Parts: sequence; C-alpha cells; structure tokens
Amino acid sequence: MKMKQWKRAGIWTCILLMAMTAPGAAIPAQAAGSSAEPNVSSEKMKVQVPFMIKVVDAETGRGIPHVQLKTTNSVLYYTDSAGVVAFNEPGLMDQSVFFHLSSDGYDFPADMFGNRGQAVQITPGGVITIEMNRVNIAERLYRVTGQGIYRDSVLLGLNAPIQEPLINGLVMGQDSVQTIEYNNKLYWFWGDTDRPAYPLGNFRVTGATSMLPSKGGLDPDVGVNLDYFTNQDGFVKSLVPPLPDGAGIAWVFGLMTAKDSTGQERLLAGYSTHNPEPTAFGILVFNDTTKEFEQVVQFPSKDDWRHPGGQATYYEEGGQGYWLFTEHRIPNLRVAASYDAIIDYTQYESFTCLTPGTTYNGAQTSLERDADGKLVWGWKKDTQPLNQEQEKELIQLGLIKADEPRYYQLKDIDTGEDVQIAQSSIEWNEYRQRYVMIAQQVLGKTSVLGEVWYAEAPSPQGPWTNAKHIVTHNDYTFYNVAQHKQFNKDGGRIIYFEGTYTNTFTNHVPTPRYNYNQVMYKLDLANPKLGLEPVQETTGK
Repeated sequence: MKMKQWKRAGIWTCILLMAMTAPGAAIPAQAAGSSAEPNVSSEKMKVQVPFMIKVVDAETGRGIPHVQLKTTNSVLYYTDSAGVVAFNEPGLMDQSVFFHLSSDGYDFPADMFGNRGQAVQITPGGVITIEMNRVNIAERLYRVTGQGIYRDSVLLGLNAPIQEPLINGLVMGQDSVQTIEYNNKLYWFWGDTDRPAYPLGNFRVTGATSMLPSKGGLDPDVGVNLDYFTNQDGFVKSLVPPLPDGAGIAWVFGLMTAKDSTGQERLLAGYSTHNPEPTAFGILVFNDTTKEFEQVVQFPSKDDWRHPGGQATYYEEGGQGYWLFTEHRIPNLRVAASYDAIIDYTQYESFTCLTPGTTYNGAQTSLERDADGKLVWGWKKDTQPLNQEQEKELIQLGLIKADEPRYYQLKDIDTGEDVQIAQSSIEWNEYRQRYVMIAQQVLGKTSVLGEVWYAEAPSPQGPWTNAKHIVTHNDYTFYNVAQHKQFNKDGGRIIYFEGTYTNTFTNHVPTPRYNYNQVMYKLDLANPKLGLEPVQETTGK
C-alpha cells in the first residue's frame, strides 16, 4: 500500500514538472527573469581583475611550478611555470579564502588540525607570495612542453620568458625526450605527441631545435625556446615515414653523430617500431633537407639485444670513441663511434662477466675467469649484457663471490637498501671528475616509477655503488630521465635533467596541463645534502 502511494506521488510530481517546463509555461518564467531585478546583482557580475598567488621556494625565492592549491570546496588550481595562479573565482573575490597547499617534493607546515595551507584575503588586482620548503634536493624549474606553460602569468599580464608561453606546435603532451647537439643547435625528439583537435595524436616521432645557451639560447634556468618541425596546419609533423615492417608506431632513442663515407657528420638514431608490440629495431639517419628520418638498416631480429636505445653518451677509451647506451636500464651497451659500426649490429658490445658467446642461465650461467681464477669483467661482442637483477642473483647464488667486483648493485647511501633502476642517463662531469648517473627507480617507496636518484662512478660502466635520492613524485610516474650536458654551468657544478611526468602506471588522477609532459629539474652538485666526498683521482673521460 505504501509503495503504491509513493508511485502515485511520483506520477503527480512528473505531471507538475511537465507542466512547468512546457513551452507555454516557460514564457512567463522567462519574462519574469528579464525584469529589472536580476538574481545576481550587476555589481557582482562585473569582470574582476585576477588576484595573483605566487608560490616560491623558501630557499631560492624562485616560483615553484606545479603546486596544487585547493579551496575548502575542493576547487583545484595549479601554479604555472612561474609559480603563479591567476585567481578569479566568482563568489570568492573580496573574501578570505583558505587554500590547501601541496606539491611533490615540497612542504608547507601543518596547523594544529593538520591542515597544510593558509587563508588569503582575496582582492581584485592584489598579490600574495607564499613560501614552501623544498624537500627534494633537486629543484623543479619549469614545464618544457605542452599547453599553458605560462597560462596564469599571461592572464595576469606578466612577461613570460619563452616565445610561445601558451601553446607551441599545437602540442598538448609529449613523451620521452631525446636531445643531441648537431649543426650548432640542440635537436630535440619525442615519442607520442598529443594534439588539441583529437584524442589521438602523432605516434611517429616529433622534433624541434633550440639555440644552445652558449650560442644565443635561453639560460637553462629560464626555459627553452623550441622551434618545432610542423605541418601546414601548425601541428608537429611525423618525422618517421612508413617503414618496410608496416608498424603504425615508431620511436627513436640513443641519438648519435658520426661521419659518413663522404666525411659529412650525420645524425643517427636507433629506432623501434610497434604494432603495438615491438616489430623491429634498426638505424635511422636524419635528412637535413626534408627534416625527417630515413631508414639505413633494419636489424635481423627484434629479440636481439644488439641495438642502440635509452639515452646515449659519447666517451673515449684507449684512444677510441664510443657511444654508450642505457637501452638495458644501465650503461652496459656500446658501439664504436663510426658510421659503419653503428649500422652493423654485430659490432655492439656488452659489459659483462659472462663467458664470451654465452647467455645468462641462472645457476648454470658460465662466468669468464682468468688463469688465476679471477672474474673477468669487460666489453665483449656476441655476449649477452648482464643486468642489475641478474648480477644480484649471481651474487646470491655464490657464482660471484663476496670479494669479487660487481658493477650495478646500487645502494641507498643513507639506508643501505637496494635501489633498483628502471632507466638512467649517464654523462661525464668535469666538476666531479666522475661519470654522473641520473636514474629512475622502479618500485620506490612513494611511487612505482617516480623516484629519481643520483650516483657517480669512475668509468661509464661503473662500478655504480652508492645512490642519493634527489626527487620524489608521490604515486606518480617520472620516466625516461635525460641529462642535458649542454646546459651545465660552473664547470659542471650545476646540472639539468628532465623526464616525462605522467599518471601512467598509477591510479592517480591526471594533473591538468602537466600530465604527459616534460618537466625540467636543476641539481647543484655542491649541495651538502648530497653528501659527496671530494674527488682526488679518476680513470678519466
């Protein structure tokens, strides 16, 4: 009976709603709405000048990008690359507004109730500066790619340091940067690139150039002016035409330069194609006229370890130049820095202690030892590289003895815990007289793929032993980190690196504008928090 009464009430409610919303009934309501007494006063309807909130690093005074400000009704704002928010929220102007403040690697003191933030008196055209304490050792500088890098600064009428502060090349997001100095410029290449017009973008490599800081480019503390290779519609062009394997996705890694048979310096890259699983590896060369890559060779097997990838760095040993790669997470792959060697997969060498010509096989792995029984680590052709986890297992099995050298067993210098690497970038550093590694951790304490570490070694292959945590991303991913040696300052005391900031591999809600884009960091190697000891000697560059 009661159920029937509720049904009848529901039916009468629907009839009343239909009558109220019928066309004839709407006219009087609209007429009433157009009377001289609006619901919202004309005074409150006026366009207001935004209020500027600037959040700065308490140590440096520099604006902090990517700080989240949240009101008590959970409206979210994020500082742009200048560390500012243009606040112009109807109903909250000329009010005291509390903002919760949060940003990975930065902190704000909690009040007695545990709230981290402060109340701000909002007035049109007003300004407030709020300081946050940096927990990270590295300092976040700016977003390199994507839309709205200096959005709020522009809304506030402030000068932006880059030429395209709002959108450049119609790029919304870009993945996995690769850079190299070539033809007196810095060349930049990315993987998948998002556009404004449709959820699917460019999946065959995009690119740009910028002036070197030493040759008229921006100070790397300030930003990067990217000159994108674009189509007529303004969106970044695909730089890898269709290849014989027919795969739809193409990526480039391991950028190199070498002289061809005519003596001309060429820009080369390792490539991989995907459909979406890997279909092929090989070598591409950049055509300076068409501004596209062209295939040089496809290697025989997609399952072979002998192909360049990851981040590449040039170094010399015994009078010979080499390109070193982090394709297998750590620096254990190289090839002679000649055009002919680069395009010949048989010339690639791994740094390993395996017996030449063998592969890793758990407890049955064959290790090379000399006549005295000493373990032989070295660069070997046709011999599988040994990765961090495999080396650890050989140690646990007793095949590598406790007093024998190991190269990739990184430990947290503060706790002694293992640091497992997902990807790394290696460069020689004049200031430290060491090779410096910026590494992305896998299975970190605060994120699966968002923690960044610093390490150094006397040679590019190691031994890599101690690491220091320098950047955190709480439940967020920061992958394919890349050093920019061309940006180094003060003889290498100041270094710069970036990575792809994305919620991929997490359950985190995407951060507006920042998600799936490149973020730049700065690290002072003289910072006492790193705990680095003075370097007395080295094996050399």
